[in-house]
Amino acid sequence: MLPSRRARGRSAPMADINVTPLVDVMLVLLIIFMVTAPLLTAGVPVNLPDSRAKPLEQGPQPVEISIDERGRIFIDKDEVSEADLPSRLDAIAARTPPGGESVPVSLRGDQALGYGQVMRVMGELNRAGLNRVSLVTKADTQR
Repeated sequence: MLPSRRARGRSAPMADINVTPLVDVMLVLLIIFMVTAPLLTAGVPVNLPDSRAKPLEQGPQPVEISIDERGRIFIDKDEVSEADLPSRLDAIAARTPPGGESVPVSLRGDQALGYGQVMRVMGELNRAGLNRVSLVTKADTQR
């Protein structure tokens, strides 16, 4: 029996897979993850006042900012007034190489201080672009 005329005009089924739509979808997903990944990181790592955790190992020596019980601010043992703090922080932030990570900062606040005093200093650190801030605590050895 001979095939009908209509059957001869049909093309054979394709055995190839078109990967172009797959590549398009994967590129869109890659862009979505690249945009959302930086938004998922936590702002400031916070250590509670009493901690049994081991100290973190750090690469470069961090700048140490201390606030004593009277609210005086010290940058590496040098007292700084609240008015001079923004300019000093800008000078520290200027040491960051272009495209590099910001200078690490260790913030030490007296336990008797109010929340607002520490947050004002942290706000100035953020404004200056110093975003690698660690809050320093003393080790709790009584537990």
